[in-house]
Amino acid sequence: MAVDLTAADAAYSDADLRGVALVRAEYHQIVELLGRVPNHVELGIFGAMWSEHCGYKNSRPLLKRFPTEGPRVLLGPGAENAGAIDAGAGLAVVFKIESHNHPSAVEPFQGAATGVGGILRDIFTMGARPIALLDALRFGDPAAARTRYLVDGVVGGISHYGNCIGVPTVGGEVYFDASYQANPLVNAMCVGVVPKDHILPARASGIGNPVLLVGASTGRDGIHGATFASVTDPNATQRSAVQVGNPFLEKLLMEACLELRDTGWLVGLQDLGAAGLTSSTVEAAHKGGCGLAIDVAHVARRESGMHAYEIMLSESQERMLVIAHKGHEADIQRVFDKWGLHSNIIGQVIAEEVLRVLDDGEVVAEIPTALLTDAVPTYTREPIPDPALEDLWRFDPATLPEPADLGATLVELLGAPDIASRRRIWRTYDHMVGANTLIAPGYDAAVLRLRTEDDQDAGVSIALSTDGNGRLTYLDPFNGGALAVAEAARNCACAGAKPAALTNCLNFGNPEKPAIYYQMVEAINGMAEAARALGAPVVSGNASLYNETGGTAIYPTPIIGMVGVLDQRAPRPSAGGRAGDIIALLGPWRDAPHDLAGSTYLAVIHTTVAGRPPLLDLATERAVQDFLTADAVFDLIRTAHDCADGGLGVALAEWCLWSEMGILPDKDLGTHIGDPTAVLFGEAPSRVVISVAPDDWAALADQAAARGVELTRLGVAGGDQFVFAGAHVALADLRNAWEHGLARALGA
Repeated sequence: MAVDLTAADAAYSDADLRGVALVRAEYHQIVELLGRVPNHVELGIFGAMWSEHCGYKNSRPLLKRFPTEGPRVLLGPGAENAGAIDAGAGLAVVFKIESHNHPSAVEPFQGAATGVGGILRDIFTMGARPIALLDALRFGDPAAARTRYLVDGVVGGISHYGNCIGVPTVGGEVYFDASYQANPLVNAMCVGVVPKDHILPARASGIGNPVLLVGASTGRDGIHGATFASVTDPNATQRSAVQVGNPFLEKLLMEACLELRDTGWLVGLQDLGAAGLTSSTVEAAHKGGCGLAIDVAHVARRESGMHAYEIMLSESQERMLVIAHKGHEADIQRVFDKWGLHSNIIGQVIAEEVLRVLDDGEVVAEIPTALLTDAVPTYTREPIPDPALEDLWRFDPATLPEPADLGATLVELLGAPDIASRRRIWRTYDHMVGANTLIAPGYDAAVLRLRTEDDQDAGVSIALSTDGNGRLTYLDPFNGGALAVAEAARNCACAGAKPAALTNCLNFGNPEKPAIYYQMVEAINGMAEAARALGAPVVSGNASLYNETGGTAIYPTPIIGMVGVLDQRAPRPSAGGRAGDIIALLGPWRDAPHDLAGSTYLAVIHTTVAGRPPLLDLATERAVQDFLTADAVFDLIRTAHDCADGGLGVALAEWCLWSEMGILPDKDLGTHIGDPTAVLFGEAPSRVVISVAPDDWAALADQAAARGVELTRLGVAGGDQFVFAGAHVALADLRNAWEHGLARALGA
């Protein structure tokens, strides 16, 4: 029977629809699918589940391009709350990265804190104990008062939540650019460990099985959080959409859930994140091919007078949905009682594949779950590159004047906020809690030891890295997406870990604009191609779109979270060794000015973002990473440090600072150098600074020749001076710039 859309339109104004992130055409689809006008509660449920944040309307068709299978993959995207790989020793590593960008722009402390809390729940809802957190952050001009306010709030929120709950924050990255001035990026990654045959599902099944809501009481915080994250122009008037976290309560919830994991009493476990009770019930029912009937009158709440609409859409933190085996309700409640947590039976599993919401026995919403999942509209748009790219690509770095003093230029770069030491930030994080951190923050990749369920060393460790470069992705979206994957994998390989799989967070502007959609399409294509070539499939992820204010978008910033595995070996450090060690470049030698395109050197020294960045050759990249992780080579390389932001000069300077040794150039190096500025500051990919004991150099050179990997002697470690390619600086001057650069930029 046809529905009168004219009459249906009278029910809700355009402002009503905007309030739940729907447009009129989508509302018409809802009316036609339901065969009637949705009531107020149902409209809110549709708005949340059809939002970009929950429904992936613009990104879902593109995500199918990612490779998702590999020899270690146990669970890929969408199977559960996070992806999982087989790490060996009977253990699964569960991991995911997600964004909390919009909330952090409005309320930085709670926005960042609850981002950490949410990603932790994604991990322990699968029965995995969280063992590590990483964060990837982007802010605007560090000289601006707003940026300093956001940095303090976001860093404070991350450290507060992670430190209180007792999960180490072991890595991440921080960059600054004016494109993020109104829209900071706060991406949080969590990694957990579980016996691979003990992973809990996030689904409902078994007609008549009870459904419990456990953890914190429900309040009005976070209502419309999912829809708020799916629109442009976040502002302080939307502060009520930001959740409020309690890490001490989440610690209790985590321990209770992990205690219940192996009891056999649980059918499924689903965390309440975006869209709260709405998304958790819909997703659990849909995955299980059943329905749920819940009565919101039984939901414990911390505020009086709450209506069904508010209860269904509240994003109050530290809550979990439990589907129990019938007859074990009391057993489960005793465990939550022991941990001092609410555990209320709010409904049951039903055969009809619907979400039925009651309020004290009265039906206030009833929607087939398929309409909230499979029927979410998706948009495939025409990607059109920004015409300005052609002009930017024509820029020739060779036209710029050479630095008068290469050493002074290196000092200036080391003190720049995008390169200077992040110690000021990561020293606020407890990165050693749990005593399993083998390589701490500040280097190429963090490395953690894995332990078995009985707390024994499993003989396996994992390397973790996050990477992304918005500037390069803006200038060349395909290449930028591929470079993000390559660098994250290379960082793990430097530690000796074979890249196993990745998670990603896709941070872009408004996808309804053809140029932004082009950035998304090309960046995803580049990421997919690199993931295939490097053997690192995508197992989980998140899309954060509409990151723009006043029509100005952020740089396209896909962030990669990479996990690599080391079997039965200690990780390789980024720096160290002994005086007299040979310092060398693994990978292509480059000395041409075009390698400066898109570089940090151009951005910092010449305040220019232009040129076409050096292209990534995936065969070369794979060869370099395979070389770093090969058994025959591993013990020949004492240290390995990725060459990326700032180029070879910055990578060498960082190696010297970390090693507390200078460098004197190889006597034959001068014959290689064409343009010294390009040698020092060009950012060609697939290159690693390594150090080698003199007695091992010949064997390493033979291995490189046999495997077709370039190897160039750069110099010898020792002394207290940096002398290389025309730059001569005392280490003390480099250290002063590098250690204090970020604090100075932020006005400390």
